[in-house]
Amino acid sequence: MTNTLAGYASVLLFIIAYLMISYEEKIAINKSKPALFAGTLIYVLIAWHYVFYGLDIAPVKENLHHLIVEIASIYFFLFVAMTFIDSLIERGVFEALKFKLLQKGYNYKKLFWITGFIAFFLSPVADNLTTALVLSTVLLTLEHHNRQFLILGAINVVVAANAGGAWSPFGDITTLMVWTAGKGMFSEFLFLFPASFIGWLVTAYLLSKYLPDGSPADKDNTGACKIPENASIKKGGIGIVFLGIITIILSVTIHQVFHLPAFWGMMLGLALFGFYSSYLKKKYKERIWIYRRMAEVENDTLLFFFGLLAAVSGLSYLGYIAIAANIYNIMDPFWVNIIIGIVSAIIDNVPLMFAVLKANPVMDTTQWMLVTLTAGIGGSLISFGSAAGVGVMGKLRGIYTVGAHMKYAWTVALGYMISIGIFYLQFEILGFHFSR
Repeated sequence: MTNTLAGYASVLLFIIAYLMISYEEKIAINKSKPALFAGTLIYVLIAWHYVFYGLDIAPVKENLHHLIVEIASIYFFLFVAMTFIDSLIERGVFEALKFKLLQKGYNYKKLFWITGFIAFFLSPVADNLTTALVLSTVLLTLEHHNRQFLILGAINVVVAANAGGAWSPFGDITTLMVWTAGKGMFSEFLFLFPASFIGWLVTAYLLSKYLPDGSPADKDNTGACKIPENASIKKGGIGIVFLGIITIILSVTIHQVFHLPAFWGMMLGLALFGFYSSYLKKKYKERIWIYRRMAEVENDTLLFFFGLLAAVSGLSYLGYIAIAANIYNIMDPFWVNIIIGIVSAIIDNVPLMFAVLKANPVMDTTQWMLVTLTAGIGGSLISFGSAAGVGVMGKLRGIYTVGAHMKYAWTVALGYMISIGIFYLQFEILGFHFSR
């Protein structure tokens, strides 16, 4: 259907929607609206084509049913993950972390490395966007005035969050999609750790050479950072942390051992969380207003992914993804996957990875792990190339900009190449990876 009116209209609609998503702040329209509009209308155009020419609509309906299952798997998984993260925010867990750092009175270099390490090891469970938003807020709280520290700290957090998210199915939407699609077992993603970690470490080391001397200036008369009274974790916060860990274990076990969808374990964990919240309400008269914030903020994120995945699936049904996937027949998949990582710095890695999954090129698990790695870390090459980068640009408006990032983009590019080099050495030469 690539040479049909419905096909041309769908491509035009997708381009317009993507431009609206890219310029979300300038046009003041939430990205979920154009994504949802394009995703739903593309399938309406496909159905119109079938009805207009008197074709059997059954294949479209079957494709749509498969799409609904795919989206539901990701949608419910994200819903539970966001519920836990938002609950931790509401209970003040991340605020407590922030003020602990303030209390220590670290200098710029120590704060740079601490926030980077936290970002790298938090994003595998809290996802890269949430991690970047939390730690960029930490940076802004620690230092209001030193622009150089804030820029370098922001780049470090974005690169660390994206790198940390690349070696865990829970760390990024792309890794989650690859895992739920059955392209790799949970343990296979963990073998991406060396490439992710060393690549970030190289970038962080190079960035640290440009850090200013000294410490944050906002101190009280005693020389200690100002700590507000409400910096402690609210009742139930630590319990939610443990419940979150249990939920991850349930999700992995149910998916890998019992071969049920990963979100089934997440929903079971959500049920346990529901019992726990009732217990907190009865014992401490504490009510966790988790769904209020979900309704205000996160539903837009979920609808955005629904629309974007539907739009890419529609373009795949029309035949455009298959045409683009021919590059895998022309070039070695190794080099194609590296290019996809670079392209992900310009085009959001979520639709890009979904397009690769829809095309389903013939690749072994090693190459699926490579494209997972490159799509995860490639977005760091440009400030707006990942959800984490866009989120930090919003938090540090006017400080962390495209121009500020590009000044040090060479450090990110070098880290990207080092990551690929480590991957090649580990997977292709040494053969150090999970073997089924």
